[in-house]
Amino acid sequence: MTGLKGKAVVAQSGGPTAVINASACGVIQTALRRRDVFTGVYGALNGILGVLQEELYDLGAEDPAQIDRLKRSPSSALGSCRHKLKDLKSSRRDYERILEVFKAHDVRYFFYIGGNDSMDTAAKLGRLAAEVDYEMIAIGVPKTIDNDLAYTDHSPGFGSVAKFNAASVMEAGRDTEALYTHDTTTVHEVMGRNAGWIAASCGLARRSDQEAPHIILLPEVPFIRERFVEKVRDCLAKYRCCFVVCGEGSKTPDGKYLGEAGGAFAKDAFGHTQLGGACDAVRAIIETDVGVKSRTNRAGTAQRAAMHFASRTDAEEAYLVGQKAVEAAMRGIGGKMVTIERTSDQPYRITTGLADLEKVANAERPLPKEYISEDGFAVTEAFRRYASPLVQGEAEIEIGADGLPVYARLARRLIGGKTGPYAVS
Repeated sequence: MTGLKGKAVVAQSGGPTAVINASACGVIQTALRRRDVFTGVYGALNGILGVLQEELYDLGAEDPAQIDRLKRSPSSALGSCRHKLKDLKSSRRDYERILEVFKAHDVRYFFYIGGNDSMDTAAKLGRLAAEVDYEMIAIGVPKTIDNDLAYTDHSPGFGSVAKFNAASVMEAGRDTEALYTHDTTTVHEVMGRNAGWIAASCGLARRSDQEAPHIILLPEVPFIRERFVEKVRDCLAKYRCCFVVCGEGSKTPDGKYLGEAGGAFAKDAFGHTQLGGACDAVRAIIETDVGVKSRTNRAGTAQRAAMHFASRTDAEEAYLVGQKAVEAAMRGIGGKMVTIERTSDQPYRITTGLADLEKVANAERPLPKEYISEDGFAVTEAFRRYASPLVQGEAEIEIGADGLPVYARLARRLIGGKTGPYAVS
């Protein structure tokens, strides 16, 4: 589909990150420079929901300074959502509605920034467009702090959450070390539903045996209470304190999450069990079985929006994948997600590639066994070699006169609707 001319829609989906806006900026600035291809560049208010409800706004009418500031701003400035479209058979009317909106505004390019579910939506939309002979290119831009997207060396968003959490563990670990006569243990919970990449990244904080974290609980390693208690006691004997990093997706051998929340295990919009509280479960075990006082830390959403300590590598790569998505689309390439391909560890070098959206959507990448220590409670040197380049440097931020960061704020003035209201299922 080379030579295709029309408008582009950029949308963000799922949980925000420190650098997802950098990816959006990469798409927007690259597309706006090519008016010969893109007759307009629109943002979708709150991801695919904004398309379904025809809530689009002209990014070309935004203040260019605010667009550029996206490179230095956390969260999802375009507006995100957790609305999942199902398969084409059961959700066909929604997909048809999206194409109806696109046709009404002559949208020929769709850039979706997100994780597995977003790649699935983009893939199905592209398939339906081909089925009905509507010329349109759908491209996926990778984003997830969980780092569990397949076919890419790593995902933008991970490097920054890794940097923030590793530093937080270093600092909180020293707090525990200082007060070991009273607050003997600390359990620090981090995000990561089914993959332990974020929890593992906290292992970068441990430069010596004395330092935190002493134990890392990974979703890939079944939580066996007796083995854990024995490990805590061993740490207390050696260091007189014990700092535990607990991935929110940690599970018992029968597959039950330690932190399952809600009476009947509440589900989010994607059908995922809502987690939170794994650290409380682990603390209770420590206090009951070991008999020492334990504190808990939960970084929550602060860890994924911490632009003030984001990785420069992460921010630069996030912009790059957005830029490369537009360049691929202009070459007529659709149905793909931009990937990051590592060519060297030392010095760290990467290039970009493309992977089929359908393959990415149906795959999940757990932490490999070679990155997990033999006892299952720590990470290996191989993981440190993998993760260390991703946390290098400090992303550029703008500081205001009040001493605090200045972040982008888009006007997001909606353009007029052409298709009428739509009831989202």
